[in-house]
Amino acid sequence: MERISRIRERLQVEGIDVFLVSSPINRRYLTGFTGSAGLVWISPTRQAILTDFRYLEQVKQECPGWELIHIESYIESLTTLIEEDKVQTIAIEKEYVTVNQMEDWQEKLAPTFTGVKGWVEELRMIKSEEEVANIRKAASIADEAFAKLLPTIRSGLTEREIALELEFLMRKAGASAMSFDPIIASGPRSALPHARPGERILSVGDFVVFDFGCVVNGYCSDMTRTLVIGEPEEKHLLIYDLVLEAQERSLAAVGPGKTGVEIDAIARNIISDAGYGEYFGHGLGHSLGLEVHESPRLSKLDETVLQPGMIVTVEPGVYLPDFGGVRIEDLVLVTEDGHEVLSSTFKELYVVR
Repeated sequence: MERISRIRERLQVEGIDVFLVSSPINRRYLTGFTGSAGLVWISPTRQAILTDFRYLEQVKQECPGWELIHIESYIESLTTLIEEDKVQTIAIEKEYVTVNQMEDWQEKLAPTFTGVKGWVEELRMIKSEEEVANIRKAASIADEAFAKLLPTIRSGLTEREIALELEFLMRKAGASAMSFDPIIASGPRSALPHARPGERILSVGDFVVFDFGCVVNGYCSDMTRTLVIGEPEEKHLLIYDLVLEAQERSLAAVGPGKTGVEIDAIARNIISDAGYGEYFGHGLGHSLGLEVHESPRLSKLDETVLQPGMIVTVEPGVYLPDFGGVRIEDLVLVTEDGHEVLSSTFKELYVVR
């Protein structure tokens, strides 16, 4: 498998004997194992999954080609592997190993442990065809569910009622889970970028922000749309049109060779030039996959060069306290000659009358 070959190349370059994977997401990415407990051992000559009795049959089904090691004590199993493979150095994922676990390993195991970061996450940046297909399907389910939801939205409903119906529609269409707790935020609450659905009742004059996604075969989608309850006022149209322009122009720039900083600046400058820069306080977008937030980012800080196979969101927003906010987000695949938008829901302002 190419992913394991890349890890082995990294071991050789760094002069380390073994890579020990603790992150559940990285474990799944490398092996296909979806269980909740276990370690992954990768050396130049061995690839093994260490797990307990609960998952032995699951590993056999999900992970062909992997050695299965039944553990009762991680220390005992690791000691055996270290002796068999004559291991002197082990790389561990420093973002996922606790201080307590690290101290225990250092005390009871002979090798030198080296904390590393990003070995698997860098591989996850570029999606395979299968990964893209899963994300595409998740995006399609979200689009279809939102299309069915829109005609049912009216003043008098609560944010929570709408969120429950949206989740039901996505699960009914085949989603295994939500990518994250959906954001349904109305009126002044729509100025909170990460508001959670509450008991507020939708009323005439409200912006309503919908930020949601679902999971297919472990892979996430993410989309945001904003609508208005009742005839929009001039202020509604001004803010909405500004965000839409920033979204469409920055999205048009997505392609191989561009950096997150460059694309973020397009949207940020449009909003700032209109006098609303202080009301756009988050990055323009992020990648996703097995997690809803992955690298690279479209932000003021990320200089990562986009490559074909990367997937990013493009989601500028303007959030006015005591009035409301607008965010518009599409899911975008970087291609050899530009990009493909995976979100198909229309972006014209939808008015609930």
